Amino acid sequence: MINTLIGDIGHASVIVAFVAAIVSSYAYFMASRANVVATGDNSWRNFARGAFYVHGAAVLVVIFALFNIIYEHRYEYYYAWSHSSNHLPVHYMISCFWEGQEGSFLLWIFWHVLLGFVLIRAGKKNKEWEAPVMGIFSFVQLFLTSMILGVVIGDFKLGSSPFILMRDFMTDAPVFAMDPNYVPNDGTGLNPLLQNYWMVIHPPTLFLGFAATLVPFAFAMAGLWKGNFTEWIKPALPWAHFAAVSLGIGIMMGAYWAYETLNFGGYWNWDPVENAVYIPWLVLVGAIHTMIAYRRGKSGLKASFILVIASFILILYATFLTRSGILGNASVHSFTDLGLSGQLFTYLAAFAVLAVGLLVYNWKKIPTSQKELSTYSGEFWVFIGAIVLCLAAFQVLFTTSIPVYNAFMGFIGIESNAALPADQIAHYTKFQLWAGVAIAILTGVGQLLWWRKNDKGGFVEAIMLPGMLTLLFASLVIVLSKLGVVGNETIDNPIYIILLVTSLFAVFANMSIILNLLHKKVSLSGGAVAHIGIALMLLGILFSSGYSNIVSQNTSGLVYSREFPDDINRDNVLLWRNTPTEMDKYTVSYHGQFKEVEGVPGYVNRELLFPTADEYKVIARGRIQAGDKVYFETGDTLNLESPENTYYEVQYKEREGDKTFTLYPRAQVNPNMGLLASPDIEHFVDKDLYTHVSSIPDPNEEKDWGELKEYELAAGDTIILNDYVAQFNGAEVIKTVPGVALKEGDIAVQADLKIFGERKTYHAHPVLIYKNGMAGYYPEVIEDLGLRLTLMNVSPEKGKFTFGVNATQKDYVILKAMEKPFVNILWIGTIVMSIGFVMAIMRRNQEGGTPKAAAKKQKEPKKVQAA
Repeated sequence: MINTLIGDIGHASVIVAFVAAIVSSYAYFMASRANVVATGDNSWRNFARGAFYVHGAAVLVVIFALFNIIYEHRYEYYYAWSHSSNHLPVHYMISCFWEGQEGSFLLWIFWHVLLGFVLIRAGKKNKEWEAPVMGIFSFVQLFLTSMILGVVIGDFKLGSSPFILMRDFMTDAPVFAMDPNYVPNDGTGLNPLLQNYWMVIHPPTLFLGFAATLVPFAFAMAGLWKGNFTEWIKPALPWAHFAAVSLGIGIMMGAYWAYETLNFGGYWNWDPVENAVYIPWLVLVGAIHTMIAYRRGKSGLKASFILVIASFILILYATFLTRSGILGNASVHSFTDLGLSGQLFTYLAAFAVLAVGLLVYNWKKIPTSQKELSTYSGEFWVFIGAIVLCLAAFQVLFTTSIPVYNAFMGFIGIESNAALPADQIAHYTKFQLWAGVAIAILTGVGQLLWWRKNDKGGFVEAIMLPGMLTLLFASLVIVLSKLGVVGNETIDNPIYIILLVTSLFAVFANMSIILNLLHKKVSLSGGAVAHIGIALMLLGILFSSGYSNIVSQNTSGLVYSREFPDDINRDNVLLWRNTPTEMDKYTVSYHGQFKEVEGVPGYVNRELLFPTADEYKVIARGRIQAGDKVYFETGDTLNLESPENTYYEVQYKEREGDKTFTLYPRAQVNPNMGLLASPDIEHFVDKDLYTHVSSIPDPNEEKDWGELKEYELAAGDTIILNDYVAQFNGAEVIKTVPGVALKEGDIAVQADLKIFGERKTYHAHPVLIYKNGMAGYYPEVIEDLGLRLTLMNVSPEKGKFTFGVNATQKDYVILKAMEKPFVNILWIGTIVMSIGFVMAIMRRNQEGGTPKAAAKKQKEPKKVQAA
């Protein structure tokens, strides 16, 4: 039965949210013109607040309605059918919510609502800014809400509704012509790569960063609109910090998801969608630095306007890139075009024209400082740092935008064949490495000059100790690398040595700042802490990417398959089941396929699980236990968590030493996406061992079994099967067979054969069933040995049993393993950077945003740190 009520409620709520955003935007515009502070007339402002509250309430109803159709499996709705399925756990249903474009837009709208409520509450204390800032906020909400409006008038389409019914979306499907009320029994499910806990928390964090960039933008626009060109910096700065830390954490969460889930061997692949969020983050961090420079030295106000506005426009540009379909051939994970590309471009163009127009109109009115900056002033180096960040962003932006350039030229009738670099990773890295060097130098030098005397003598004194420590530690690291103590390769690449030295200098320079500030006020050191985090991230990137070591080199001299790419034949090792293989300093062996079973920790050997008609249910063929605890007995029905996922047990043993560990890389053969492999990682103090399968036998293909050989055996007989000794222990009549309903008169005979393998002894139990006068065969397959044993016939009068035996190629995996030295420094640096940003936010909030707090601060000596 189709439930149209929840969809109607959701769609109606979208319309209410859209109209309320229009009303709120207009009312706040009128409130700004009325000058509430001067006149005391609050009518327009109160009306605007009420409209925004209605907008927020409607958005919450839309969220409830959309999650309801996902949670209740209402597959009459296209969104639920295309993104979810019956067996998804609740946390993955949450991921389904924002997997689609409409859901991700709704998540973005939701964060704007919450931030708007915070700004309204703050506006009750600082009334001057509420109306113009919230006017911009509501205007942005108007555009965003239109993206999920789903109104179609003739050929005109405004937005894409998440509440469209399947029969309305698939109008040409024959099933709906026969039955308009047809509802599928199950959905297509969540993209398997997104079935990861990071995909539950990464998108909300990233979109919080997207949403938070609107706040400093709104303050900047309000300052231009109202002619208040200087005071907007103070309330906007903490929000700029918040946006930067949210966006930065969101980006690094995505990087860790890629590291843990994808099999390209790293955390960053310079994919255009990755670049699209990296660019505005760099510009926003540059904006923070120019804003801080203005707070201290009253210089850089125009630069602050430009960079704050650019960071928000670049967020909109990133949205256009990823959702218009223009990157369809350039990116592996951009959204497909829902027919919203024109609407997205209008959204981008409207705010770009509005912002640039306001800025140009007021350009000559914006105050500028006449003070000349000296080479030894902190503000000078802050500006240099902002320039470097923007240049790094521009280099990525220019290359990423090549598909946009081609599309635009085609639109105006000019054919363009500009192509992305063949090796994009090398292209971006070549420039970004030097940008990293410059950033490392500036985070050290800039901070020292910010806090020390602005003269040559003071600078030399300040740089002396960090410089000496840098040279000492850099020399030590290089020497240890030559001795093989640090990593597996000698650090001798000149650019890598330069990045190592400059990053270490940034760490020690900022540590000296922190030590000097401890006796004053700890909160002042937020900028130094953030800069240490950045320097640690650069060191982590240097070692983990620059000195990543593939340990699974093919030394056999054989080509696995001429159909494989060269890198698979060169950089992978072939592991036959239960056959130890030498790989670098490890002895590695593959021991079979495993599944995740609900209620059982770890993984369960697939050989213990008998499949049923329901792919999510299996029957235990033996006792299921983990450690000493038994979870299921033979014959129990078990639930698989994810039947499409198979885990491959790979055991490592260090040849020099007693350390052994077992990894379970995951793989599935997806009908639409081919082999999807996810790594498993063994974490060491100084490195990660990163392992994933590159190729497996196709589980959907029938095994190529050899010729059937028959053996007639009596209890106690011994034979040789495929070079293994096998002993027939006897047979018995059994009353139950997993997956088969036995009736009165049916007979099931189960044989017991013991086969002695290299590692262990195997028990095979083929079954012969006489049912309704016919024989049914249920063979036993021993994957480890490549054997299939079938009980063919029973001769009670002779006491003989006939067995059929087939042999096949043993199971195998082709495995890639690499060491990522000191990758933990990258993750630690991310945490340290985030702590520094949080400290800076707390510091800015302590400075106060209200006139009363500002007046109080004016009585205190000013000392502002770089962020």
